[in-house]
Amino acid sequence: MSEEEHSATEEFERQPVPSSALKGPGKFWGMYAGEHTAGTEFMIGPLFLAAGASIQDLILGLLLGNILATLTWRFLVTPIAMSKRLTLYYQLERIAGGGGVKLYNFVNGLLFCFLAGAMVTVSASAVGVPFGVTFEVPENWWQLSSPAFTVIVLLTGAVIAAIASRGYEMVARVANIAAPWMIIVFAACGLVSYTIMQSGDAFTWSDAVAFIQEKDGVQEFGFWKIVIFAWLCNGAMHFGMADLSIFRFARDKSSGWAPAIGMFLGHYVAWICAALLLAAQIKLSQDTTANPGMLAWSAIGWTGIVCVIIAGWTTANPTIYRAGLAFQALFPNSKRVVMTLVAGLVATVAGAFPTLSGKLLDFVGTYGTVLGPMGAVIFVDFWLMKRFGLRDEYAHATKSFFHPAALVAWLLPVIVGLYLIFAQGVFAAYLVIPCWLACGLLYLVLSKLTQKNA
Repeated sequence: MSEEEHSATEEFERQPVPSSALKGPGKFWGMYAGEHTAGTEFMIGPLFLAAGASIQDLILGLLLGNILATLTWRFLVTPIAMSKRLTLYYQLERIAGGGGVKLYNFVNGLLFCFLAGAMVTVSASAVGVPFGVTFEVPENWWQLSSPAFTVIVLLTGAVIAAIASRGYEMVARVANIAAPWMIIVFAACGLVSYTIMQSGDAFTWSDAVAFIQEKDGVQEFGFWKIVIFAWLCNGAMHFGMADLSIFRFARDKSSGWAPAIGMFLGHYVAWICAALLLAAQIKLSQDTTANPGMLAWSAIGWTGIVCVIIAGWTTANPTIYRAGLAFQALFPNSKRVVMTLVAGLVATVAGAFPTLSGKLLDFVGTYGTVLGPMGAVIFVDFWLMKRFGLRDEYAHATKSFFHPAALVAWLLPVIVGLYLIFAQGVFAAYLVIPCWLACGLLYLVLSKLTQKNA
């Protein structure tokens, strides 16, 4: 096998990415456009409307939040990724030891599988429309939809997992092909929906919010809540450093701006357009069900169906790829392809439970709170350890299998965060940064204590 062929198939899970395998900015712009102008947008956009967000707060809040998210990717993740060129998981192993990060890697892979599972549900919702198979979000988390919909989920998930198992090159290629077309379709959905709302008796965004609030009860989702959600809904990827695994392939720093296309075409334009789909549906049929396949079908027919299928696919692909790397880090001697297929299986099973897709506003904040803080360990280890007279990558330097500082520093803030979310009802996204800061400080203090004793 030539060096070029080897580089195209090797994922460098336990070594720095060599210069021969680095990729230009186009690969990253395409992937982020495909991942974030995608399946989640068909679910999250309508959920903003259902939560009572005003159109003014949504436009301004998403603008600020997405600027902050882009800056975080560019200046927090990219410099470390390009310096180390290691996956998140191997970098943590060098810091905390193989035994010190097994729990984190398991939780990381599992939560990414759940997120990918929601996208499998989104794609399956569109596959089922031509066959008259739809789904409703059950009250019970553990309740399946109809047998027919469950079969469609299983088949859809199998295809997505097979693509993800081919590696980053295939993931990026699919996204580059799909992204430009999907962006146009999202815009078309928004324009058609707005035209429907203005035809005949005008029906405004506020009218749609009032209809939902009267039916389902009053909720509030104000400006700052929107800002924090837009900034931190991908907290696991940027604050949590999961995208070290992506940007380790970057040839130059300009690739670090690539998330901007996903944030502003996906988490801005596409969210608002998807919300307009639900508003138009309420005007036409008084139906508040946020079924992505039916929403797109009602607006633009077969084009919408194909878009929803591919949109879920292009989000699930890189997410399953990340999950596969996490599982592969649990078993270093395993094959990444096998672990990616395992991740795809878990994601597919999760996708068969539609309640997950209906709770995305809460779920993405929770998984950011759980996974985000470990990124502070990497940040402190890279930027601060030597300045405080401490060893960076301590487990690697001392050939230690278990250095507890990172694990303890991660667990304590996360436990407090989960208590506040589930026992006190705190909005999950609010806790990503406090937990991140607490984890970084704890890691520095615990490293000072343990390294001194060592």
